[in-house]
Amino acid sequence: MRLLVAALFLVAPLGAAFYLPGLAPVSFCEESEESESCKSLIELFVNRLDSVESVLPYEYDAFDFCQDKEEKRPSENLGQVLFGERIASSPYKFTFQKQETCKKVCTRSYDPGNSVDKSKLAFLKKGMQLNYQHHWIIDNMPVTWCYDVEDGQKYCNPGFPIGCFVTPDGRVKDACVINSEFNKKNTFYLFNHVDITIMYHSGKDENWPGARLVMARLRPQSYKHTDENNLSCEGPPMEIPGEFTNKLNLIYTYSVTFEEKNNIKWASRWDYILESMPHTNIQWFSIMNSLVIVLFLSGMVAMIILRTLHKDIARYNQIDSSEDAQEEFGWKLVHGDVFRPPRKGMLLSVFLGQGTQIFIMTFITLFLACLGFLSPANRGALMTCAVVLWVLLGTPAGYVSARMIVFADFFIMNLILWVKGSSAAIPFGTLVAILAMWFGISVPLTFVGAYFGFKEKPIEHPVRTNQIPRQIPEQSFFTKPLPGIIMGGILPFGCIFIQLFFILNSIWSHQMYYMFGFLFLVFIILLITCSEATVLLCYFHLCAEDYHWWWRSFLTSSFTAVYLFIYAVHYFFSKLQITGTASTILYFGYTMIMVLIFFLFTGTIGFFACFWFVSKIYSVVKVD
Repeated sequence: MRLLVAALFLVAPLGAAFYLPGLAPVSFCEESEESESCKSLIELFVNRLDSVESVLPYEYDAFDFCQDKEEKRPSENLGQVLFGERIASSPYKFTFQKQETCKKVCTRSYDPGNSVDKSKLAFLKKGMQLNYQHHWIIDNMPVTWCYDVEDGQKYCNPGFPIGCFVTPDGRVKDACVINSEFNKKNTFYLFNHVDITIMYHSGKDENWPGARLVMARLRPQSYKHTDENNLSCEGPPMEIPGEFTNKLNLIYTYSVTFEEKNNIKWASRWDYILESMPHTNIQWFSIMNSLVIVLFLSGMVAMIILRTLHKDIARYNQIDSSEDAQEEFGWKLVHGDVFRPPRKGMLLSVFLGQGTQIFIMTFITLFLACLGFLSPANRGALMTCAVVLWVLLGTPAGYVSARMIVFADFFIMNLILWVKGSSAAIPFGTLVAILAMWFGISVPLTFVGAYFGFKEKPIEHPVRTNQIPRQIPEQSFFTKPLPGIIMGGILPFGCIFIQLFFILNSIWSHQMYYMFGFLFLVFIILLITCSEATVLLCYFHLCAEDYHWWWRSFLTSSFTAVYLFIYAVHYFFSKLQITGTASTILYFGYTMIMVLIFFLFTGTIGFFACFWFVSKIYSVVKVD
């Protein structure tokens, strides 16, 4: 969930004087020039560690790394807690413009005769085997590891691995490919040293003191330090044998240099990370693909409304002889049944209430993201915004019963995370706070909305409903409910499947998602496509004298969620490297929550589009 660079043009004119809360720049200067407005100490914060091979993130302290003696934890918002972020201070502290070379941070010793040491080292090895990644932060900016990829391009990763592993059969895994010395079978190689480069924009030609940090890069290294009193950061790599039989000392070190970079402005310091992600061309292809589908559907709907439907209405409104009237056929014949209440209407109302809540929440969240208010520097803001809006939008939801499905799934997932000791497990206090928001704010607002809804006059339909239901003639294969519902979800899914790939990448492969402008455009296209596809199929069914459109209109567009689930299964087996039963259960558990939300959202759009269409066409025909 990340920054949209294009949308920042909307607030660019205010850049000199306007900053989002908590995102104002900090000035740094040399120790001798330190003041209230300019500090010399640069602190490095650590975040959770995650892996593409496991859904379980872990806190930095879960591994036996060097820890800050006076650990500080910045206050985290609700979104950060729900995403499992656990930011803490670290022993890596620098002074502005003070170069350090091979400076010791700490030493960790392991004795094979000590069960605690064996457990700690085994967990560290597991982290390397599953390619867990560090996430470090300097001045609220990720410390990146930049390396060359295909076609001479450079990719800047906001994380770097703990280490790497060479399998017993000699297969080199993950980051071990960066060094030819990482070649010993059944051996782990720990990145126990980092070369950090901090780049800054000098304030000499600006109206602010000191300098502002614009980039922080590192390069992970592995060195076997033999004498901790005489460190050189040279020589063979730090090997950890697969079989733990001898005592082991791990010495962690770092080097830091500073470099002036006045061509990078503080406001655009994230750009180098985003520009290293070659997704823009694919995103434009996604938009063009979606637009072609929309144009096709719009052409079909326009042809029906402007030609066929116009002729139908003109023909139905002609004063014909009684003999001709008896020969009428098509959608006018079902006018006395088209607004007959559907079976399980209360359940449909619940779904529509939830779908309306999801639609408004999604629209406002994406709109704020497009304006740059939910930037990556404002960590957890996207999730916090979505949850708060969800709670406050209980009024239009109407009823609360359908939510219990999501909560049951959510608590099961949280229980698994808690058993595994993952940082993504939501603390008890946060769970209590969420439940308090739920029952203290959302539920009362739901009943407030229901109260005002029942006070309003009932919706007046343009035609009366007959007392005796009309018999529906036998339908052809294509006008039967199931084929229409299955076909109805194909085109909306075709609009989103490319964008869906990037969203799943950001969630499960821990990549930055920042193109909210593209996402908002696809969101609008999805609304149009769901509406048009549902209206089109609704018209065909009414022409076939089938007036059971209420549930069908909801299920036609909501079937897109089934294709979403099928794609998520395909993505799991073809793109991810997730291993372990717990991670698999968590993946599909969270996917089911996402599918249910998408089911309610798309179904609601399709239903209201069809309701509007049916009300319109029956309001312009003359009925005796």
